[in-house]
Amino acid sequence: MAAGILDLTAEQFDAEVLQSDQPVLVDFWAPWCGPCRMIAPIVEEIAQEYAGRLKVAKLNVDDHGVIAGRYGVMSIPTLLVFKGGQPVARIVGFRPKEELEQEILKAIG
Repeated sequence: MAAGILDLTAEQFDAEVLQSDQPVLVDFWAPWCGPCRMIAPIVEEIAQEYAGRLKVAKLNVDDHGVIAGRYGVMSIPTLLVFKGGQPVARIVGFRPKEELEQEILKAIG
């Protein structure tokens, strides 16, 4: 996992995401997912560029499907932005970095 990105488990989810003081971008992904691999470097860049303003985490849906189910993640990659313990933005599928940044900035203010 790249520097600055948390590899989440279902057990950590509530503490790291829902109770976080910072907004959190969660990348719901799986190793077999081609678009997930395409978006991964973009997510890594965002993690580095927004360090201190945004926590970035990845959640493998194959290993932690219960969390994906809780948030209605039906296709991957799905990126959810959480703020104050609530999902405030949902981005489904591969998007260019500029689009991702626009959605994230709109969500975190």
